[in-house]
Amino acid sequence: MSSESAAAAKLIFEAEALLVCAGAGLGVDSGLPDFRGDTGFWRAYPPYERLGLSFAEVADPVHFAEDPELAWGFYGHRLGLYRETVPHEGFEVLRRWAERMPRGARVFTSNVDGQFQVAGFAPEHVAECHGSIHHLQCLEPCTDDVWPADDVSVRVDAATMRARSPLPGCRNCGGTARPNILMFGDRGWVPGHAQPRLDELQAWRRSLRAARLVVVELGAGTAVPTVRRHAELASAASGALIRINPREPEVRHGRGVSIPEGSLTALRAIDALL
Repeated sequence: MSSESAAAAKLIFEAEALLVCAGAGLGVDSGLPDFRGDTGFWRAYPPYERLGLSFAEVADPVHFAEDPELAWGFYGHRLGLYRETVPHEGFEVLRRWAERMPRGARVFTSNVDGQFQVAGFAPEHVAECHGSIHHLQCLEPCTDDVWPADDVSVRVDAATMRARSPLPGCRNCGGTARPNILMFGDRGWVPGHAQPRLDELQAWRRSLRAARLVVVELGAGTAVPTVRRHAELASAASGALIRINPREPEVRHGRGVSIPEGSLTALRAIDALL
């Protein structure tokens, strides 16, 4: 038993409300890539190394207009991967903690994989700040319509990572559809599906007032610090932040707990103490 795990367990045991803030590192224990740096991205997708394309370059919405087979090759493959992935045991641990909280629990995540919903978290309590790969929108966009991708299946050539026709189309204008994901340099993202959940999260946090809130941050790095900043702001008043990250675990303020472990290992250790 580490002193860090014991301190984290104490914070969770004493809490009245739980906010889970999750980055890509949370999914690693489920077998998902986190695209950490170009090397990590190319290890997951070797064809892009041959093309000399980084994750930021591939995840650019301009490709849906200029080379939709390239764009849908990447996102179509990810859609299939996320559908097949089973959330690891740590998600169940987090869900059990959430159910114990008298003032409730919420999730804030930059992940677009839908793993929290598959693991049993109420969809209306999962705020996806970068959108969801399981929903589509028009590329233009012709409207603010966002719809489920449940009936979409994209065939991808594994050697070239290019999609084969037919590609997903907009259900309103018939033009090109794209995932409802906030990409790099994205000016066409339609936030209509994500925004109500982000607003609900903000309203819930305000309603807590003096309630004892604990924030558990998992797998959120500093390269794109959206999740880290949200976790730090949410825990600023009490300092009750548990940061779980094998590479950048340092906590700068208050009663924060730093755990330099992978998500599943850390969650198991804390849960054993509870």
